Amino acid sequence: MEWLFAETHRRMRWKNGRGETVEIAVEPREASIDTFDWRVSTAAVVEDGVFSTFQGIERTLAVLNGGELFLTIGEQPESRLDTASVPLSFPADTRCVARLSGEAVEDLNVMSRRGVCRHLLKRLSIDVTIEQTSTVAVIVSAPGAATVQVDGSQLEFRPLDSLRLSSGHRITLISGNAWLAQFDPVGA
Repeated sequence: MEWLFAETHRRMRWKNGRGETVEIAVEPREASIDTFDWRVSTAAVVEDGVFSTFQGIERTLAVLNGGELFLTIGEQPESRLDTASVPLSFPADTRCVARLSGEAVEDLNVMSRRGVCRHLLKRLSIDVTIEQTSTVAVIVSAPGAATVQVDGSQLEFRPLDSLRLSSGHRITLISGNAWLAQFDPVGA
C-alpha cells in the first residue's frame, strides 16, 4: 500500500488549456498527459465548454460536488450528472461538450488506455466490504474526509488523500465519502 497525500498531487493545466486538473495517481508514474496507461484526477468545471480529447483513452467521470453537469458526447443524447449520479463512462477521444446548470462542479476522472488496460470506478458504501481483486486500485477520499478500513486497520483520509494498493485487500468505508478506481491489464 502507498499513501498519496492531497498536498503531493500534481497540478497541471488541462490539455486544452481551459482549466486545471489535479493528478492523484498515474501509471507509469513518470507518464505525461499523452503517455499514461491509466490515470486518476480531479478537475473543476467552472464554465460551459469542450472537454480535452485523449486519443485511445476510455474515461469515466463522476461529480464530487457542485451543481449539475450536462455532457453531450458525440451524437448521443445529453447526459445529466450530479453528486448522486452513477459514474458515466465514455470514449475520451469522442467530442464531449459540457454544460453547467447552477454552480461549478468538481469531478473525478478515471482514464485508461484502450488495448492496454481497463478500469472501473465505483462509489464505496458505508459498512459494505469489498474484496479488492484488481491488479491495482486507488481509493480516493472525496469530496470530504473519510475513514476506511483496509484489512482490519482503520485509516483516516483527509479530502483527496488517496491510497494505492494491489489485489488481495478487504476494503470497508466506515464514514465519509470515498471512491474506488480499479485497473487491470487487458486480457487479465
